[in-house]
Amino acid sequence: MSCRTISIVNQKGGVGKTTTAGNLATALAAVGNRVLLIDNDPQGNTTSGFGVSKQNIKTLYDTMLGETDVSEVILETCIPKLFILPSDITLAAAEIELATQSNFRTILKRKLETIKAAYDYILIDCPPTLGLLTLNSLVASSSVLIPLQCEFFALEGLKHLMETIKLVKENLNADLRIDGIVLTMYDRRNNLTLLIEKDVRACLRGAVYETVIPRNVTLSEAASHGKPILIYNKDCAGSVAYIKLTKEFLKREKINQEASV
Repeated sequence: MSCRTISIVNQKGGVGKTTTAGNLATALAAVGNRVLLIDNDPQGNTTSGFGVSKQNIKTLYDTMLGETDVSEVILETCIPKLFILPSDITLAAAEIELATQSNFRTILKRKLETIKAAYDYILIDCPPTLGLLTLNSLVASSSVLIPLQCEFFALEGLKHLMETIKLVKENLNADLRIDGIVLTMYDRRNNLTLLIEKDVRACLRGAVYETVIPRNVTLSEAASHGKPILIYNKDCAGSVAYIKLTKEFLKREKINQEASV
């Protein structure tokens, strides 16, 4: 299987992008895949979420806007077969500096081409904007996974994101497709959650994963301890949900591979 590069995207913050990226990456590695997780957010939460110190390390900024080879930036994690390309606040300057580079939309894609053969999956945790960092991720990716919080304005924000993905597909990356939409922070006791779910599934049908990620305080606790939920507490509701999501993700992968043969 050739490497699949997947952007975890939503222009709204606090919807579970980082949690989804980290735990999906962990679960994929746990079943034997070589996985690279890229922290493409200046907040560096994915980096912190794996207990990586941001002191005296090279980051995504150094390879995108410097002379550092991408292989020199990649770090091992405590999970076998899972590697991370870290970031910190220096990446915030990239939005301005990228625009001064030649072929600035394809910088990340060109960097990843040099190391893709070493991995089965590359997952990119994107910032909560549709700026140049996210654009670079979309151009470098084969598909997009969208975490969607079950709240009132979710569908409105999703519409803008879909339009951006459509433009990237038409102009910069014809192979880009949507892997699916994952409902996050799901609370069955909340009538609004159920209404949002009904509307999203009615509009987008098979694009929406059957698995939902519950609102679960242990997910936040895990990040504060520098561990993915699957390592911090494998039996909690959040962990069980991400294991189920990974199984559904791999099932979709198999169907898509068979369809392309």
